[in-house]
Amino acid sequence: MKLNKQIIFILIVFFKTETVFSDNNTFNVNNIQLEKKDKITNTALANQAIKKGFDQLISKILLKRDKAKLADLNFSSIKKLVTYYQVADVSDKKQKENRVNFNVTFDKDKIHDLFYKREILYSEITEKELYILPVLIKDNEIFVFNNNFFYENWSLESENDLLEYILPLENIEIIQSINNSKNNLLSLDINNLFKEYPNKNIALILIEDNKTGKEKVYIKTLIQNKNISKSLNLKKTNLEIDRKYKQIITSTNEELVNLVKLENMIDIRTPSFLNAILDLNKKSNFVELNSRIENVEVVEKVFVQEFNKDYMKLRIKYLGKLDKIINQLKKQNIDLKLINDEWIIKTL
Repeated sequence: MKLNKQIIFILIVFFKTETVFSDNNTFNVNNIQLEKKDKITNTALANQAIKKGFDQLISKILLKRDKAKLADLNFSSIKKLVTYYQVADVSDKKQKENRVNFNVTFDKDKIHDLFYKREILYSEITEKELYILPVLIKDNEIFVFNNNFFYENWSLESENDLLEYILPLENIEIIQSINNSKNNLLSLDINNLFKEYPNKNIALILIEDNKTGKEKVYIKTLIQNKNISKSLNLKKTNLEIDRKYKQIITSTNEELVNLVKLENMIDIRTPSFLNAILDLNKKSNFVELNSRIENVEVVEKVFVQEFNKDYMKLRIKYLGKLDKIINQLKKQNIDLKLINDEWIIKTL
């Protein structure tokens, strides 16, 4: 019997009763593709998906140095971290009839408890867009848009689902700015280069292809409103130029992901608290506010400290940086502002 008749839909609930998979949940791992072989049972296949999903999760949210802290975790312990898994899609196309696509969701509280006990910080990247401009410097010439392998191929060679790279369209002002600073490109004001994209994470990448020694890459970024610079020295290789340049893109991508992760780290051991006032009116009520806050992953709990017919005083427990919670609340149409030394929160 074909696979699509063997497995139409599987939904296993371990500890909770949620039934909806969210692409935005940090602890969801979607599109885990496995091959269904004749002798493998559905349970064994699901176990493979859970193990692969956990490996993908820790690669996504942990720094390399912290992955080793989970090396001794056995499969039985990993399985206990799962909320549910699902066979998302079974294709009936002949060439794909033996492929199974799983979604796995891990329990946030249990992951937090694990990280707390093992003193692990994790990264929660909510702003995936990174606006980048790779510039090639070769034989004392500067290539920005034209004849620039990196500008033409960066998105094609970038294989990760943590960041979405966006390259600016060809712009004479950018070319002029770079030419005006050609003797000291590191002094470039990257805000000026990306002025069409205010309040975004941005990066200028200078790739120096010289004839001696090592390839050099200089990275100048603005991530979470923080200026960060980094330089990479890559070993000279004898590869043909296209393969060499692809390797440079891969190495630089790894560093960009690491930089973004570092600016989005969450320490379970040190939560923050914020006191806010909710004015009660027809447009803003606690039930609606609480419903929206449930979609904000960095918020742990909301405590009601005081209330009357006009307002409520709330204490919000959250993880990460203050500007991050403000941005995440804004996405749920919740406004949080400091007015006269008091935080005022309301639904929009």
